[in-house]
Amino acid sequence: MRLAVDVAKLGRQPEIGASLSVNGACLTVAAISSKTAEFDVVAETCGRSNLARLRVGDPVNLESSLRLGEALDGHFVQGHIGGTATVERVETDARQWTVWFTLDQPQQLARCLVPKGSIALDGISLTLAEVQSERFSVAVIPTTLQRTTFGRLRGGDKVNVETDILVRAVVHQLSFMDGQDQGLSIQALEQAGFA
Repeated sequence: MRLAVDVAKLGRQPEIGASLSVNGACLTVAAISSKTAEFDVVAETCGRSNLARLRVGDPVNLESSLRLGEALDGHFVQGHIGGTATVERVETDARQWTVWFTLDQPQQLARCLVPKGSIALDGISLTLAEVQSERFSVAVIPTTLQRTTFGRLRGGDKVNVETDILVRAVVHQLSFMDGQDQGLSIQALEQAGFA
């Protein structure tokens, strides 16, 4: 599909070929006008993300790519969406919101959720508050609610999920050791490609 997004509020105007995160999905600018960027969104991205559900006028989270030498704030977020999660409930409080989600693809994502670890939801770098088998929660501060789409979340909404790259790498490598009674040793790590 072709997606057009108002990018007038970005700090710097993107160029054709530049990467831009839209709701956490890394997309390439295919066309640009004074305040609109257009993207070609392939079927793989549509199937793994909430982008195909967007309607004209829906707000999205936008972020330009980090440039070499810029400060890193939060955790490493690549824009590689692993799947989606559905808002189960939103618990509101004057100081924070706690949002509970159910994983839509638990078999692919659940092993990569670590309590107090990092997660990106719709491109927003967050800390996991609680992790259960197929569900998790995050605590969201007022600043995040005001500056992102999180303040609009309601039960049943879907968000894009990017699990932490470091956790994904470890889980992926350990999957090669499944069924092998090697235990964790220097030799096992070397055979799995860690040394």
